[in-house]
Amino acid sequence: MSDHSIKGKTVLIAGGAKNLGGLIARDLANHGARAVAIHYNSAGTRADAEETVAAVKVAGAQAVAFQADLTGAAAVEKLFADTIDAVGRPDIAINTVGKVLKKPFTEITEAEYDEMAAVNAKSAFFFLREAGRHVNDNGKILTLVTSLLGAFTPFYAAYAGTKAPVEHFTRAAAQEFGARGISVTAVGPGPMDTPFFYPAEGADAVAYHKTAAALSKFSKTGLTDIEDVVPFIRHLVSDGWWVTGQTILINGGYTTK
Repeated sequence: MSDHSIKGKTVLIAGGAKNLGGLIARDLANHGARAVAIHYNSAGTRADAEETVAAVKVAGAQAVAFQADLTGAAAVEKLFADTIDAVGRPDIAINTVGKVLKKPFTEITEAEYDEMAAVNAKSAFFFLREAGRHVNDNGKILTLVTSLLGAFTPFYAAYAGTKAPVEHFTRAAAQEFGARGISVTAVGPGPMDTPFFYPAEGADAVAYHKTAAALSKFSKTGLTDIEDVVPFIRHLVSDGWWVTGQTILINGGYTTK
């Protein structure tokens, strides 16, 4: 994919400070993005956000960072408003925000369910709403979900269950925003080699997932390498590619175990 398909674009990345979001920010800057707005959730991630901002600037793009808890609609509205004030209306809006809970269905508390619903579903809904209001015509909107949406796996009822609505949100947004030439997609990677994955898994589950996918032996750890996800996302948000209303599962390491 030519750099010209990203060149001059303004990008907003929710959860863009580190891990996959941070790599996406760097990658799009390296491929010619004009500006990248990076959202991060907590003060504990501030240093990562500042490091990503610095890397984006070295690549030649403008960069700003905003801290916010996106589980409230007002915070999502403010994130888009602050982005527009700082670097202009986004051409590309990417939401990588999510939270994992691996726990037996019968042990999940109401507080845990409410938190998972707020982080995984509610924040995604209002991110899509604000993206629909503010992304430029012919823009791209993308949300990270999970390959568990295509699996039959225990202990992820709250996680996969609160990511599942994003499939419908994606289809609905694609239908409504398509008249303006806006593509709306969701990407569901398999278990990725990031700090996001390991706290939710026991040692036996980690060992299993490192061998579960057909391509496990070709990755560095057996899990999905985030470096391999980034070019795919770049492709989906590039001008030279058109797909909308779809959830795309990649390296589906989750199975029926």
